[in-house]
Amino acid sequence: MHLNRIFHYYWLQTKKYKWSFFFCLIVYGGGVVLSDIVNPYLYKNIIDLISGAIPSPALSQQLFGVFFTILFVVIGYQILYRIGDFLIAYFEASVIREIHNNTFARLMNHSYKFFSNNFSGSLVAKSKRFAGSFEKIIDNISYQFWFTIVQFTGVFIVLFINVPKIGFLILIWSIIYIFITILFIRKKFKYDLLKSNADSKVTGSFSDAITNILNIKIFSGKNREQKLFEAVTFDEYKKRTKAWYFGNLQNTVQGSLMAILQIFAIYLMITLWLKGSISTGMVVLTQIYIFGVFDRLWNLGIVMVRFFQGLAEAQEMVDIFDVVPDILDPKNPEELKIKDGHIIFKDVYFEYHDGQKLLNNFNLDIKAGESIGVVGHSGAGKSTITKLLLRFNDISSGTISIDGQDIKNITQDDLRSVIAYVPQEPILFHRPIKENIAYSKPNSTESEVIDVAKKAHAHEFIIKLSKGYDTKVGERGTKLSGGERQRVAIARAMLKNAPIIMLDEATSSLDSVSESYIHEAFKELTKGKTTLVIAHRLSTVQEMDRIIVLNNGEIAEQGSHKDLIEKGGIYADLWEHQTGGFLK
Repeated sequence: MHLNRIFHYYWLQTKKYKWSFFFCLIVYGGGVVLSDIVNPYLYKNIIDLISGAIPSPALSQQLFGVFFTILFVVIGYQILYRIGDFLIAYFEASVIREIHNNTFARLMNHSYKFFSNNFSGSLVAKSKRFAGSFEKIIDNISYQFWFTIVQFTGVFIVLFINVPKIGFLILIWSIIYIFITILFIRKKFKYDLLKSNADSKVTGSFSDAITNILNIKIFSGKNREQKLFEAVTFDEYKKRTKAWYFGNLQNTVQGSLMAILQIFAIYLMITLWLKGSISTGMVVLTQIYIFGVFDRLWNLGIVMVRFFQGLAEAQEMVDIFDVVPDILDPKNPEELKIKDGHIIFKDVYFEYHDGQKLLNNFNLDIKAGESIGVVGHSGAGKSTITKLLLRFNDISSGTISIDGQDIKNITQDDLRSVIAYVPQEPILFHRPIKENIAYSKPNSTESEVIDVAKKAHAHEFIIKLSKGYDTKVGERGTKLSGGERQRVAIARAMLKNAPIIMLDEATSSLDSVSESYIHEAFKELTKGKTTLVIAHRLSTVQEMDRIIVLNNGEIAEQGSHKDLIEKGGIYADLWEHQTGGFLK
C-alpha cells in the first residue's frame, strides 16, 4: 500500500482548510488536559484534604477553593470540546465536498474505453469509500490518536513527578503493549485489504446483475445469477470472518496485557501506601489514570485497525487516480478552427493493445457538406471510424484532420463540440425529457426543444406522458422504449446544430413508418453539413452522396447506391441478403 500516494491525494484537498484542522487539534488538546489530567488531579487534592481530617473553617476554605477551581476547569473543557466539534465538522464537511468534486473530475478525464472496462457500480462504491475513508481517518487522528498522545503525555508527567515507580511501570508496559498491537495490526491489515477487495466484487456483481435485469428475465437467468452471486458473497464471507477472527485474537492478547498491568500496579500502590510513600488521593489518582490509559489503549488497538482499514479502502481509488488516462488533451491546445467539416483520414493505422488490427493504411476524404454512408460486415471497422473521429480511441499512426486542423491538437471537448453524435444505443439521464434533449445546448429555449422534438417525431409520444416534457425517463432511459429513446437522442443531436453529423445505426430501433419520418427530418438537418452514417440497415444510406464499403479495415468499394448495386460486389451481396421491406 502506498501511504504517501493516499495522503498526497487527500492533502491536495485538505491544504486549503489546514488551519481549521490545526486549531481544532489545539483546542481538543486543551480539553483533554483539563478533563483527563487536571480534573482528576483536583479530585485527588479533595481526597487528600478530607482523608482523616476533622471539619474546620480552614479545611472548608481549602475545599471550596478546590471546588471553584474544578468548576472553572469543567466549564473550560466543555467550551474547548464544543469549539473543537464545530471546527472539525466544518473541516471534514468542506474537505469531503472537495474530495467528491475532485474524484468526479478525475474520473471524467478518463476515456470512454476506461468506463467500458470497469463496473460502474464498483466505481461508485470506490468513490464513496474514498470520501468515507477520509472521514474515518481524520476522526481517528483527532479523537483517538491525538487524544491518546495528549493524555499519555500528561499522565506520565504527573506520575513521574509524584510516583516515579508507577510512571516507569506504565511507560514500559505501554511500549510493550503498543509494539505487540502494531504487530497484530500489520498482520490484520492484509486480511482487511482482502476483505475490502472482496466487498468491492460483491458490490460490482450486484450492480451488474441489477443493470442487466432485463437479460436475466429474458434468458431465465435468475438461478444462474443467484449461484454466481452466492459464490462471490461466499468468498467475501471467508475473507471477512478470517479478518474478524484475527481481530478477536488481538483483543484476547490486549486484554491479558491489561490484566497484568492492573495486578502489578495495584500491588505496587499498596506497598507504597503502607510505607507512607504516597497519599490516599494519589492511590485513587493513579488508579483513575491507569483506567484512562486502559481505555485509550484498548480503543487505540481498535482505532488503528479502523485507521488502516480506511487506508485500504482509500487505496482502491488511489490506484485509479494513478492510472494515466489513455486519451489526453494536448498541453498547449490550439484554438478551435473547425467550421465547415472537411474530414480527412490520412494513412491511418489503428490496432488495440492486444494487437488486433482494425484499420490498416486507411485513407478517406469527406468534403464539407458531403453525406457518407459506411457499411460492411460485422467487425469490418465501421464503428471504429466514429470512435477515432470522436477520440474515444487514438490512432496508432497517421492523422485525422478536420478543416486542416489535426484533431489531436485541440481539446476533446472542443472537438466534440462540432460533432453531433447519435449512438446505436443512446443512454439518457434520469432527468426530465426536456433536460435530456437540451443537454446538447443547455441555454436552449423551451420552444427550441419542442421544435426539434417535433422534427424527430418525439413530440407525439412525449405529450402523451403523464408530465409531458417534465417526465423523468428512468435510469439510462429505461422508462422509454428503444425507439422513443432513439428519437429523443436524435432530437438532442438536431438541437446541437453542429457542422458534422455522425449517426451510428441511429434508426435501428425505429419501425418503418417512424424511420421514413426521421429520414425526412435528416434531410433538413443535414443540409450543408458533413454527415457520416454507420449502417447495417442499408436503407439508411441509400440516398447518401457516397457509400463506403469496409472490409478488414480497408475501403473495398465506394460509390453511390446505384453504382455499387450495378457493380455486384460486397455491397450488392449485402443488399441481396436484406429484405426489401424498407424499399420505397
